[in-house]
Amino acid sequence: MSAIKYPKIAGYELIEQIGGGGFSIVFRAANISASRTAACKVIKINASTTDKERKTVEKEMRVHSALKHTNILEFINAVVVELKHQHVYHPGIYMLLELAAGGDLFDKIEPDVGVGDDVAHLYFCQLVSGVEYMHSQGVCHRDLKPENLLLDGSGTLKISDFGLSAVYKLMNTGKTRTLTERCGSLPYIAPELAVEAPYQAEPIDVWGIGVILYTMLAGNTPWDEPTKRSPEFVRYVKGQIFREAPWNRFGENVLALLTGMLALDPVERMNLEEVQQHAWCIRPSQLARQSQQALAMSLTQGLRDSGDLDVAAPDMTSMDVDGDENMASYASQFTQSLMLFSQSQHGAARYLPNLTRFYARGFPVDIANLIAQALDKLEIKVRPAPMNEDGVAQMRIGGADSRRVIFKGWLRVESFVYSDIQCSLCVMDRTEGDPISWRRVWKQLIQSPEVGPYVVRKTTEF
Repeated sequence: MSAIKYPKIAGYELIEQIGGGGFSIVFRAANISASRTAACKVIKINASTTDKERKTVEKEMRVHSALKHTNILEFINAVVVELKHQHVYHPGIYMLLELAAGGDLFDKIEPDVGVGDDVAHLYFCQLVSGVEYMHSQGVCHRDLKPENLLLDGSGTLKISDFGLSAVYKLMNTGKTRTLTERCGSLPYIAPELAVEAPYQAEPIDVWGIGVILYTMLAGNTPWDEPTKRSPEFVRYVKGQIFREAPWNRFGENVLALLTGMLALDPVERMNLEEVQQHAWCIRPSQLARQSQQALAMSLTQGLRDSGDLDVAAPDMTSMDVDGDENMASYASQFTQSLMLFSQSQHGAARYLPNLTRFYARGFPVDIANLIAQALDKLEIKVRPAPMNEDGVAQMRIGGADSRRVIFKGWLRVESFVYSDIQCSLCVMDRTEGDPISWRRVWKQLIQSPEVGPYVVRKTTEF
């Protein structure tokens, strides 16, 4: 009996898994004859999959496939493999998407520090451009947050995940409708969603953009939720919070923009045309005409200053991938400057899309045990998984961050021998939650008394 396989999708073969877990997996896909690459998101179908769940995904695909813009992740094609074909193929909904080789935008941002004004300005303007186009097509995203903002190989922002989007305007008549469904992530939702009343679509996205701008500048969200249950939000409503950090270090222009987008009354809230005409936005970008390398360096400046990049990418693993055909779909000046490549145990180049990784001295099984101990003390749930066929120790981890937002992911520990010394490569892959919160967990782990002494840094001597 032949092994169950993944089908070709519009000429693309699924090459390797690059993300996901649970009910969905993301693969790198390649169209060999056309020399093109893409990402393929596979949403598993099984006997318990409901019609409602399928219709939700089908709606997402209809909306996403109609949107074509530089700052929206491109939807290429989709195929559904039904259960009746499970003896040949893995059943699922296969969504072929643009490959965001630069990974998560917020994976590159230092928690509680944020990015510089020029970086925030560049990516904010790209985000506004993408959402303005979306609204022109009658679509409201309704789930704008860091985990839905990706980067392509040149460092351009891409808006993703249209699972909660809604069509609120008819293109032929321009007629709009109010929305009623409560959805989104609490730190990013607008205050009008906290009450049971219909709401206008566009102000919801403007509020989300405002929270994202704050988060880029501060390295954290401004509050848990926009209700009286959040002390920070209450101080914002009363005007008291502007005497506190980081609000009191924001420049006059950007503070006016933030408060305009975060106006409590959606009628008084700035619209996107007003945002685009604001003084902070219309100034020329200082980074737009610079090299991809300069952009990557500016984006990760906070990680460099904190020393975190020395842990994620010590000198022993960085390498040149020019001319490597297997890495051609990822390799660019931007991704190489971000240190998204390292050497595999067998000497070949390896693509690691996020910077929540580290090397430690010791055997994988020993390091994995120390990691589990450290996570237990941090009150993060750990569920060990069987060692995979390549001898990689793995565990499922999850918890809630300081904003009470759930995070989940995988932590994998594999053997890596350097200069005849046994080491382990530890990679944290987030499947749900805020990338900044995931980075905080990574940082707590490498600083823990259990794991910290074994972590390899750029200054480590062998």
